[in-house]
Amino acid sequence: MKALGLDIGTTSISSVVFAAEHGVLEAKTTANGFFLSSEGWERLQDPAIIWHKAFQVVTELLQRHPDVQAIGVTGQMHGILYLGEDGEPVSSLYTWQDGRGDLPFDETSSWAEHLSAITGYPLSSGYGMVTHFYNLRHGLVPDGAVCLCTIGDYIAMKLAGLTVPRIEPTNGASLGLFDLRKRRFDSKALKQAQIEEMLLPEIAATPFLGIGTLGIPVYAAIGDNQAAFLGAVGQQQDALLINVGTGSQIAVYSPEYISVSGLETRPFPDGGWLLVGASLCGGRSYALLENFFRQTVKMLTDSEQSVYAAMDRALTEAGNVENAPSATTTFQGTRKDANLRGSICGIGIDNFTPVHLMHSFMNGMAQELYGMYRSFADTGGITPKTIIGSGNGLRKNAHLCRAFEKIFGCPLILSSCEEEAATGASIYAVKHEKTRRS
Repeated sequence: MKALGLDIGTTSISSVVFAAEHGVLEAKTTANGFFLSSEGWERLQDPAIIWHKAFQVVTELLQRHPDVQAIGVTGQMHGILYLGEDGEPVSSLYTWQDGRGDLPFDETSSWAEHLSAITGYPLSSGYGMVTHFYNLRHGLVPDGAVCLCTIGDYIAMKLAGLTVPRIEPTNGASLGLFDLRKRRFDSKALKQAQIEEMLLPEIAATPFLGIGTLGIPVYAAIGDNQAAFLGAVGQQQDALLINVGTGSQIAVYSPEYISVSGLETRPFPDGGWLLVGASLCGGRSYALLENFFRQTVKMLTDSEQSVYAAMDRALTEAGNVENAPSATTTFQGTRKDANLRGSICGIGIDNFTPVHLMHSFMNGMAQELYGMYRSFADTGGITPKTIIGSGNGLRKNAHLCRAFEKIFGCPLILSSCEEEAATGASIYAVKHEKTRRS
């Protein structure tokens, strides 16, 4: 059985055609990096443009694969858009990067911190409920809004021929104020925040949404983190997934609900839980160092060019480096403390070189995620048997892979597909379409 998987990312729209017997048959990626903004802290996108691009990608792939029998969707979590009665957007997409939640509520706390304090839920700027809470208090919810949802829910709804979104718990939990055990929004917390439930989307009772104008069954959108885990790990639920892209994450499956300090417990599609630890900087840390080297070259030569290849060559020629300085790569803070910054210490006359700094940054990136993994293990989490790596930060940097192997003390195997989230969405669709047909 063939399925089409669609991943609505922040900077790109990725899609795959997946066959249960053969894996990914074709993949396609389209840029999606256009932002609207009137304020420096806003990160808004146009959902109409996203829908146009997504539909174009889907129809192009279906022309080459007319035997596709199911469509699965995933996409950037946390962010929201408002829909009108006809199911069309009446607002921009407020992405997960939107910064209104970090704006000051009073002299001591931000809007995200205030909402966390009154509800007891740990929330960050960019979470849908934080964005909605801010918009409610500032009169920014459009008059014609009858519902809010994620961009993945909107795209899945349109493909299924519906005008009202039905949201899967993995996306619902990403918005915040969501009872994880009951897998529904927390009515008590919503009342404490004076947020009416009338604008919240319905939790999907079943994965199947409907058959739209394309004549293909469409399944509810699932969270991109869970989809990426499913696409990279597959049925190996005893594996630890490490993803390094713009940010970085670790994710590990647990059949039982557990709570670990510093990690998020997220619902997993069809049951179980995903424990997730995220670094806000992640791959940006290495990009930050590359930019430093790039600016140094420009200062000396008055020309600017990428130095990634030169960095890779220098690391290869230098071989093992044991005395790199110690770096903390929290250059953009953490989810707990947005004001935290990184540091480099232990610099001496024998290790203040570009190669040592590169090792320092790579080790720091690995150490940040390893600390999150140790929290999971120390709380009684199942010890993973395999480490699987994904994301361009690892695929394009073998030296970073080795740094993770050294810190974690285990070989790292790169996932077999590059579009893990889109692949995971297609795997989810195949599974449920087979069940529906049987």
